[in-house]
Amino acid sequence: MKTLKQTLLAFTLAAVGAGAALAQDAGGYPNQPIRMVVPFAPGGGADLTARMVAEPLAKELGQSIIIENKPGGGATVGARIVADAKPDGYTVLYTTPGPQLTNPYLMKSLPYDPNKDLKPVSRIAIVPSVLVVNKTVGVKSVKELIEKAKKEPHSIRFASAGIGASSHLSGELFKVMTGAQIDHVPYRGTGPAMQDLVGGRVEMAIDSLTVYMPFIESGDLIPLGVATIKPLDALPGVPPIADDLPGFDSSPVNYLSVPGGTPDAIVQKLNTALNKVLSQPELKERMLKAGLLPEGNTAAEMQALVVSEQAKWKKVIEVSGAKID
Repeated sequence: MKTLKQTLLAFTLAAVGAGAALAQDAGGYPNQPIRMVVPFAPGGGADLTARMVAEPLAKELGQSIIIENKPGGGATVGARIVADAKPDGYTVLYTTPGPQLTNPYLMKSLPYDPNKDLKPVSRIAIVPSVLVVNKTVGVKSVKELIEKAKKEPHSIRFASAGIGASSHLSGELFKVMTGAQIDHVPYRGTGPAMQDLVGGRVEMAIDSLTVYMPFIESGDLIPLGVATIKPLDALPGVPPIADDLPGFDSSPVNYLSVPGGTPDAIVQKLNTALNKVLSQPELKERMLKAGLLPEGNTAAEMQALVVSEQAKWKKVIEVSGAKID
C-alpha cells in the first residue's frame, strides 16, 4: 500500500509530466520551418492568397513558411498529404471548400477522412460571389428573377465553371431554395462560361465578383444580389441575395487546416498568429484589392462552420445528383 508521501510524489511527477507535455505541445513551437500545402497549381487564386498570407504569418511566428503546390484529384492530393502528415504543426493545409466541405458528397470515396484527418485552424478569407444576369433577361432584382423562373420553367439557364465548381453548387443552392426550374450549363472553366453569359447564350451565373466586375462596370451584366449575408462595399446598392431568399450564403471560404491529431495548444498558437496578421492594415488592403474579404475566427467557430457547411452542401449535392468521377 502506498504511503501518503509516495502518493504525493506520484501526483507531483504526473503534474510535472503533464506540464512538460503541454510545453512541448506549443511552448517551443515553431522551432523549424512550416510547410504550407496548397492543393492547387501555382498562379491560381488560392495559391496567390496563400502566398499573400504566408509572408506576414511567417514573420509573426518567427519561422519561414514554405509553400508546396500539390494539385490534382480535385484538391484531394494535397489534402491527403496533410492528412497523412505528422500532427506536429509543421505541415498545414491552405484550403478552399473542396477537400472537406463538398468533395465528401461529390466523390465516391476520399483517400482520407474529412472529419477525423483534418482539423480546422481558422478562416482566412471569404471570396465574395455575385448573382449576375445578362442585360437582356429583363429583371432588376432577385425577386423578379425568381418570379420569372417560376412563371416560365426552364427559361433561365445558369452557367458554371464545371461540375462541382463553386459556381455550379451556388446555382444548385439557388434552385433548391427557390424551387424554380432553372437549368445548369457546365463549361470547362470560368472563361467559356463568362463568354457565353456576356453573349446571351445563358442567362445567369453566381460566381466570384472579381470575375464579373468588369462586365458589371461595362453594363453587359446586371448584378442582382451578392452571395454574402452582408452587402459589399465594392457593389454599393446591390443587396444580399438573402434579402429575397433568407439564409442564402454561398461565397466560398478559404481557411487553414492541420492534421487531425495536432494538439489543441498548437492549433491555438496558429490561430492567434493568423488572426493577428489578418488584422494588419497592409495585408487587409492587399486582400481587398484582390477581391477577398479577410475574416478570421476561432478554431471552434471554424469547426462549427465546417459542420454547418457540410450539412448544407450535402443536401444540395444529393438533390442535384452532382458527381465527380
